[in-house]
Amino acid sequence: MPNIPATSRHWLLARRPKGLVSTDDFSLAEQPIPEVADGSALARICYLTFEPAMRGWMDDVVSYMPPVELGEPMRAPGMAVVVESKHPDFAPGDLVFGMMSWSEYVTHHAGWSKVPSGVDPELVLGPAGGTGLTAYFGLLDVGQPQAGETVVVSGAAGATGSVAAQIARIKGCRVIGIAGGEEKCRWLLEQARLDAAIDYKSENVAARLKALCPDGIDVFFDNVGGSILEAVLNNLAMDARIALCGMISTYNDATPQSGPANLFQLIVRRGTLQGFMVFDYMDRRDQALADLFNWVAAGEIAFRTDVQHGFENIPTTFLRLFDGSNQGKQVLKVSDTDL
Repeated sequence: MPNIPATSRHWLLARRPKGLVSTDDFSLAEQPIPEVADGSALARICYLTFEPAMRGWMDDVVSYMPPVELGEPMRAPGMAVVVESKHPDFAPGDLVFGMMSWSEYVTHHAGWSKVPSGVDPELVLGPAGGTGLTAYFGLLDVGQPQAGETVVVSGAAGATGSVAAQIARIKGCRVIGIAGGEEKCRWLLEQARLDAAIDYKSENVAARLKALCPDGIDVFFDNVGGSILEAVLNNLAMDARIALCGMISTYNDATPQSGPANLFQLIVRRGTLQGFMVFDYMDRRDQALADLFNWVAAGEIAFRTDVQHGFENIPTTFLRLFDGSNQGKQVLKVSDTDL
């Protein structure tokens, strides 16, 4: 039996942010670890992952999941090792992944799954985890790309966008990625093997899209929203499909943006714009994971995991998502995966 401390540290949501999220929105607390009840398990957090959508969980608004309550640990996906169990499905030493919290120790959550034997945990944290599944279903089911079509992906160097862009390449599409910075665009061309990359920080996105897509954009996988979405709407092909995955450009707005001013282009081009949530596709999770594992093993999907370290650095690691510091999937290592 591993040595289990009497208390666990947690990063709590101290206040609801107004505009850009700040480290001051969180507070550090230490609380007793409760006794493990029958049918439950206790796990030590090994890794936490960070997604832009977590910013929305901090607001007291109706969304696809309840907001994090003030004074409660911040919610986050992650991986943990079971240290004590009274649950029939988990044993000490099992690696589990699913929804966790910004904590050192967590009790069993109904959504936990075991990391399959022989699978590199880094794959579960990245392309074969929630972001990979989001890319898979959003692109293939909502975007429905066909070989030879032109696919544009915003946030293309991020954890979800990079997988979506590479799946489009695998399916025989011409793929253009939009990302911020020369280094990220170089990675998209050299490692992800896209056909073109647009640096929104130094290039005119609308002009570049017009030059690169003279026949219009057939599929747009959008993680950004805002002015990027407007630029794409002005350059749609007939019967274009837009898969709305995220809108990171708006998450930290103190007041709502007015929204795209050119939605009429969807009518002109007979286009469709559809939001989606990965939770709606979990009945097909096994097939999607099999495809993702195979593509990674075959060298068809390149990925990057940006690993920070230290429980004390959790809030600052989260903020890296919003200043462009992260290189690929943002992860923080809290502890080792062994007992």
